[in-house]
Amino acid sequence: MSIQFDDDKQKKNLIDLRKQEEEDLVQVLAEARYGILPINLAGVIIDNNALRSIPEKDAISLEIAPFKLVGKNIHVAVRSPQPEKLESLTTYFADHGYTPHFYMASHASLEKAWERYKEISYASESKMGAVTVSGDVLKNLMAGIKNMDDIKNAIAEAETGKTHTTSHILEIVLAGAIAINASDVHFEPEENTVRLRLRLDGVLHEVIELPPFVHKFINSRIKLISGLKITNSAIAQDGRFSIFLDQSEISLRVSIMPGAYGESIVMRILNPKSIRVKLEDMGIEPKLFEIFMKEIKKPNGLILLTGPTGSGKTTTLYSFLQRIYSEEIKIITIEDPIEYHLPGISQTQTDDEKGYTFLEGLRSALRQDPDVIMVGEIRDPETAKTAVESALTGHLVFSTLHTNNAAGVIPRLIDLEINPKTLVSALSLSIAQRLIRKLCNSCKVEKVITEKENQTIKNIIEEAKKHNKDFSTYGIDLSAPFKLYGPVGCSECNNTGYRGQMGLFEAIYNDAEIEAIIPQNPSEREIKKIAANQGTLNMKEDGVVKVLKGITSLEEVGSVVDLFEE
Repeated sequence: MSIQFDDDKQKKNLIDLRKQEEEDLVQVLAEARYGILPINLAGVIIDNNALRSIPEKDAISLEIAPFKLVGKNIHVAVRSPQPEKLESLTTYFADHGYTPHFYMASHASLEKAWERYKEISYASESKMGAVTVSGDVLKNLMAGIKNMDDIKNAIAEAETGKTHTTSHILEIVLAGAIAINASDVHFEPEENTVRLRLRLDGVLHEVIELPPFVHKFINSRIKLISGLKITNSAIAQDGRFSIFLDQSEISLRVSIMPGAYGESIVMRILNPKSIRVKLEDMGIEPKLFEIFMKEIKKPNGLILLTGPTGSGKTTTLYSFLQRIYSEEIKIITIEDPIEYHLPGISQTQTDDEKGYTFLEGLRSALRQDPDVIMVGEIRDPETAKTAVESALTGHLVFSTLHTNNAAGVIPRLIDLEINPKTLVSALSLSIAQRLIRKLCNSCKVEKVITEKENQTIKNIIEEAKKHNKDFSTYGIDLSAPFKLYGPVGCSECNNTGYRGQMGLFEAIYNDAEIEAIIPQNPSEREIKKIAANQGTLNMKEDGVVKVLKGITSLEEVGSVVDLFEE
């Protein structure tokens, strides 16, 4: 009988024994010699965001592994934690905005963490284990993106067939969308291709067509990021995720809907920078601006905004709140969802499934002793009545309502069973708004005005003059021929001819004549007729002023308001 020796097995046992000896030595030396805690990373979930704090080659060279990141506190495993080394590492992490906490670990333990560098080229793992997107990676990508052509070229140049290509394409799309201030990202599957489109200044623009297999993986990645069910493609799903970029949180609302050729994906980008618009920069004409300032500084009343989806109502409401905010008043908002977080303001989000509606939110807010309340939307009689009662009992209430214009607010509230006599005392201001694109200053050109355009503008001005509206106060010289400008397109405006947006506004405030007609349940036409004498411009007239000043084109104004409405 002969004895068989398994050299490989013996070798493995010897390696395991040495590893265990090193682990035991770490346990002994960590606190006794270096005064820090020991750690075995084999049983620890490695936070990829922590690993990103130092390049892989530097981590291996220094024999360290950042493994956990909580706020600015970073936890770092070190093989040889001599005082001078820890001092140098402390300086390094401090220079990068982190407060380090050190642990002693074995070489084998560190290798477990270093293996994770393979996975973080483009995506990282959050505390909950879901894939997220690194703001640092996006920031680097954004540096090379100035327009949609850059996004298209970057996607086209993305290497195919390599690990993380899908993640990289998604990051290019997100970085590009944020860089050019797009509001939405659309992935639209068709029979043989998938269209990528971005909404810029309210208009969709096609960027590139992607192969269906790329869309499949991007779809899964987005579902992971936003916490949606990956395996279920037969139902519509809504989710959300955030990107932290330069200490600013950018939220993305995700909507996925099944279709004939795959799931359609829309991501709405909620960038705090886009909400930081000063009221003075929104395109509000001077007389109307004075009225706004007077009404929003009152201690009580109801101020309502109307306009279609995407007309900038939320931006205007937030601008009002930021304008009146002070430490001396309490402001509460009830929103669906909370689109932007406002410092110093208490914000709450409705949840219809749990019974927390706008009505319940408003009732709860009133128990919090607020001075100002913003209700995202008035949809039903109960919410309308509570909002009106709140305005009558010493609160300033902001909200939105579905009507086509400012004159439609009063009839709509009466339809919602508000007593007209009560409405006289509660309603302060009805505002309607639309968003228009501004002509690109780098490429706009003066155009030849047609007879039809000339007559359209003349008709609007003549009607306004009947109500004593003086266009000279807006910088318009009616004695000179009209000058119109049109779009061309250049690299500065993504070849669209337009760059940026501004508002068209009209408003009706409750003067003696309006208050007198409200109890008679007036029609929109009757309200318009009386409001025309208040001296402020309606949206049509506001648009003409901006056209004659070369800010926008007549076609753009005509796309959002009826220029021929009586």
